[in-house]
Amino acid sequence: MSPSRNEKDSPVTSVTSRGRAPASRDGAPRRRGVAGGPAGTRPAHSAHAGARPPADWGSALTPRLAHFAAVARHEHVTRAAQELGVPQSTLSRGLARLEEDLGVALFARHGRAVSLTPAGRTFLESAERALAAVEQAAESVRADADPATGKVAFGFLHTLGWETVPGLLRAFRADHPRVRFSLVQTYGEAMLERLAAGELDLCLTSPIPDPAELAARGLAARRLDEQRLRLVVPDDHRLASRRRIRLAEAAEEPFVTLEPGYGMRRILEALCTQAGFRPRIAFEGEEAETIRGLVAAGLGVALLPPPAIPRPGVHELTVTAPRASREIGLAWRDGAPETAPVAAFRRFLLSRRGSLLD
Repeated sequence: MSPSRNEKDSPVTSVTSRGRAPASRDGAPRRRGVAGGPAGTRPAHSAHAGARPPADWGSALTPRLAHFAAVARHEHVTRAAQELGVPQSTLSRGLARLEEDLGVALFARHGRAVSLTPAGRTFLESAERALAAVEQAAESVRADADPATGKVAFGFLHTLGWETVPGLLRAFRADHPRVRFSLVQTYGEAMLERLAAGELDLCLTSPIPDPAELAARGLAARRLDEQRLRLVVPDDHRLASRRRIRLAEAAEEPFVTLEPGYGMRRILEALCTQAGFRPRIAFEGEEAETIRGLVAAGLGVALLPPPAIPRPGVHELTVTAPRASREIGLAWRDGAPETAPVAAFRRFLLSRRGSLLD
């Protein structure tokens, strides 16, 4: 709070070949290693050393990590292929291409079995961590989409956090007791940015952006309710004896209000313009109840929604002209796919139209 300043496949098949290896020039069978070198070996930089490395190692290697890990686990290509449900030849070519891309031998051949080279053991540690992370991520997103136990990322204004949102969540969870929520309280502009970025599934916001602004952000919104606003003055203020007031009567008063970007700040400025004056901002803050506290301290007046709990030290007047209110709407990403719990919660909120604040 501060004062305002107004895969080319490699022809390496010896890993899985059951036939005889090709003869050498003296007629003796030539044994091959996994990647075509002497048995159990492969030069670190072989005939493939001149190959251009992938531009993106993650994209190039990720699809083959599970194949590599399965062969490492079984130490046998045939058994690994059976587990994976892929042709043995496909698995062999994939391993050869992986070694080709890396420029090192990951496996050494011992008869029909294979074993990891030192480089292969090093690579396996990271491959297993990567595969575990992918599995964990997959389980997480599947869990979040579960109709009964999924998660909803829900944003709302600070001023709705005392009573409105807790009441809504309690009512929704009566029929969906295991659905989880990630709750975000922030001001309207920041909330809409996070919604458009996919960080939130739904949000309650005010004021409701116009259709062009919503379309530009890829959002949709629907009005749910309206809330009257009050002029809040210190309880020893000259206006404290009154119940109603025209906003123009407060034109000379210093205002305590929320910072630019907050919906209530935009509403205050618009209403003051309608009343024929520009508000003189004395203090700016980030939370409505802090604003009330500053008013109680005699630092100005404020235009605010009703409090959840009456605050001592202030008096609140109904603003008769212009009609002072704010619309509260539900916003979501237009056309974006929804998980079952998100869709259920959106339907629930839309069903509360006209009674959101009850």
